[in-house]
Amino acid sequence: MRRRDFVKSAGIVLAASPLAMCAEEAPEGTKRPNIVWIMAEDISTELGCYGHPGVKTPNLDNMAKQGIRYTNAFCTAPSCTPSRNAMMTGVYQTRTDTQDQRRRGVTLPKGMKPITHLLRKAGYYTALGCGYGAKTDLNFKVKNLFDGKDWGARKKGQPFFAQITLHETHRLPQRGGWGAIREQSSNPVDPEAVELPPYFPDHPVCRKDWAMYLDAVEYVDSHVGEILKRLKDEGIAGNTIVIFSGDNGRCHLRGKCWLYDGGIHVPLIIRRPENPKPGTVNVDMVSMIDISATILDVAGVELPEYLDGHPILGPRSTKREHIFAARDLIDEVMDHIRCVRTKRFKYIRNYNPENGYHECKYVQKNRPMLAVIKELGAQGRLTKAQELILAKTKPKEELYDLEADPHELKNLAQSPHRQKELEKLRALLDEWIAETKDKGLAQIEISGTAAASGSR
Repeated sequence: MRRRDFVKSAGIVLAASPLAMCAEEAPEGTKRPNIVWIMAEDISTELGCYGHPGVKTPNLDNMAKQGIRYTNAFCTAPSCTPSRNAMMTGVYQTRTDTQDQRRRGVTLPKGMKPITHLLRKAGYYTALGCGYGAKTDLNFKVKNLFDGKDWGARKKGQPFFAQITLHETHRLPQRGGWGAIREQSSNPVDPEAVELPPYFPDHPVCRKDWAMYLDAVEYVDSHVGEILKRLKDEGIAGNTIVIFSGDNGRCHLRGKCWLYDGGIHVPLIIRRPENPKPGTVNVDMVSMIDISATILDVAGVELPEYLDGHPILGPRSTKREHIFAARDLIDEVMDHIRCVRTKRFKYIRNYNPENGYHECKYVQKNRPMLAVIKELGAQGRLTKAQELILAKTKPKEELYDLEADPHELKNLAQSPHRQKELEKLRALLDEWIAETKDKGLAQIEISGTAAASGSR
């Protein structure tokens, strides 16, 4: 197995290493666990423990061996702001009017609070960043979201909750992007060893871009190793739940910004003290707002009635049959899209089919594959799957059998053999939109029937 070492420098990793910080050890026998939630930006399940080729993630693989790896975890939105708003409240972003990318100044509905406020009231010290990324990216107004910048500042014996962002899987061109990370790798990912989704051309530029993404994933893995080592060195690993997840899907075309699995399917690994069945692989459907509810539950917080999520650990854990996700404004592009997904089927409803797959200007500047795909398209050298990225319009409805078609390429919405599944998922989505009083769709005119499907 290859081992990759990265040379750290200013601009890639914060100078203040968390390993140099010291915290008081919680007294032995403390009942309430510490909780560390590590969020990697813009990442899907391209990890070794998920079976992805060409990438080595020993720290996350080992964490999965010690804990639980979830194979069906999904964000409620395919971009950071709405997804993080939902996770910080445990409530769908479309219910709280925080569904747009960076539309600031929203006031949360009366009585709703971020989970950090509820944890603080329960006696937890709340820390943001801990020497790594301190991103929150919230649309709603809030004071004193966290108590401090590192769990080392807590009182002796006080349990803590820490939220840490690892940003390397975000392209971040102002920091050199993935190219800067690749230059620091002693053994960068071989572009010939990667496996591209079929909607990307087998082209050197595409292979290298995907390989650089995997370099960034490996860099994230090295940070996870540092965080886990700090917990061990401080003697608190045995009383700390560690959660690793993405904040939204991968930073590629048909990924981030879209409701295909590349945009909402994220890794989720939970390592908890005294895990009764280490190495468990959980195939249940999980929404990332369930992680918010789970954190409150294991901390002993009485769960507010307004939560849309529910615990996935412990005696109050509940299973889902489906998840919901939504996309609205991203930068200058308003594109209302909603979806419901079961283990086997996904239904997507496009309220702005005339937009096609138009990306915002920022995305267009930071997707090297896009220029290649446009050039090959002009030459007539794309497959049907690859041509989808350049489509000028979208279907009003999309239905995919994910067992037969995991890359969501064959739309079955018009198939006479799938009308039963279509009608069932239409009804589920309509019910969710009505129950949450979807604030994003309140911006558009819906007359008589559902604007896209004619089902409501």
